Amino acid sequence: MRKFSTYGIVLITCSLWLTAFTYAQTDEERIVELQRQIAALEEQASQFRNNITSEREKADSLKREIAILKNQISAIETQIALTSKKISQTKIEIGQVEGSIFDTQKRINHEKEGIGRLLTSVQRYDREPLVATLMKNESLADFFRQTDDIESVSRGLIGLINSLNEEKAALEANETALENKQSNLEVLNRQQSTQRSSLTGVKTQKDTLLQQTKGQEQAYQKRLMEIERQQTEFFTELRVLESKAIAGGLYIVHVKATSVPPRKTKLFQWPEQGYHLTQGYGYTTYARRGKYGGAPHNGIDIAAGYGAQILAAGDGKILANGANDGWGNWIALRHPNDLVTLYAHLSSLAPLRGGAQVKAGDVIGYEGTTGNATGPHLHFSVYIEFFTYVSNAKKNQLYFNYFDGSLNPLDYL
Repeated sequence: MRKFSTYGIVLITCSLWLTAFTYAQTDEERIVELQRQIAALEEQASQFRNNITSEREKADSLKREIAILKNQISAIETQIALTSKKISQTKIEIGQVEGSIFDTQKRINHEKEGIGRLLTSVQRYDREPLVATLMKNESLADFFRQTDDIESVSRGLIGLINSLNEEKAALEANETALENKQSNLEVLNRQQSTQRSSLTGVKTQKDTLLQQTKGQEQAYQKRLMEIERQQTEFFTELRVLESKAIAGGLYIVHVKATSVPPRKTKLFQWPEQGYHLTQGYGYTTYARRGKYGGAPHNGIDIAAGYGAQILAAGDGKILANGANDGWGNWIALRHPNDLVTLYAHLSSLAPLRGGAQVKAGDVIGYEGTTGNATGPHLHFSVYIEFFTYVSNAKKNQLYFNYFDGSLNPLDYL
């Protein structure tokens, strides 16, 4: 009777494995197809980024600005499609892991039943007196055969226990994998929501630009000149406000590193992927035109496209963040060496609280055009001394120092 029961368990287990394998094959084919589509979309997205870079390298004009915006719209639409494919693939993978967990749990239950039956047999044999066992058997040979059967049962019991331990380990690994995939799915869903918001933002930007200029180059150049004039005024006023804040010690936060790291020390990673450097550090051509109140550009400008993810350049914690007319949405991170990295002109910030710990590569915001900006880009600065202050003259907005305390980010990326 026991032999038939064990054979039945083996058949059921094999059936489960075959069924799981059949479904897995179907899912694997779907995953392979999704991976092919993802690769094609990634190549397409890369081409759009190249087109945007190519247009930026040419002189400013309405035609080229519209071309950039159109490419950004296409790039974001491609990213949305790419994220959708990744979401579909992740959902299939989650289904696979859930199926594997279900099958493993069934095998564990079968093994537990088998162990229970074997334990009952062993206990019954152990409780029976040796004389009674001998009297039950017609000959000594029958007694020794029964003894061999019990030893075989004991070996089977040990085998089932070892198998149970292996299945439990597999179950724990699958449960961990499931948690990771579900976490990835949440990230992808948030990412797609941000991409849809970015798409709306770029389309609005394009429509607004065409409405303001009525499609005329002269009106566009006039608009650029007005933005530059506003920038010049802003930095002239900012220098006065910053000087007053320093003189009065009106700091909200104030961080100063004890030493300047050696140049070319690779402390930070680039805060965007697929970026294009649009302005360097120091007395750039744009800075020499007096656009920063006579001061050098205190960071670098890079662009990867409206809504592109802004990544923490290094491990640290959120020191401060805010929004003002000049820099738009901005966020500052304090790193273990007390250097501070600053990210400005963001379309929005990631849902992180002040003081929250971040790792290098964590998403902290998204590229935008907020504040004084002629187009989507990230202003990225590295500070050896950083402070914030509130400006009553500018709607009680929170500002950070611009004119002193910065380092060339290119020395540390």
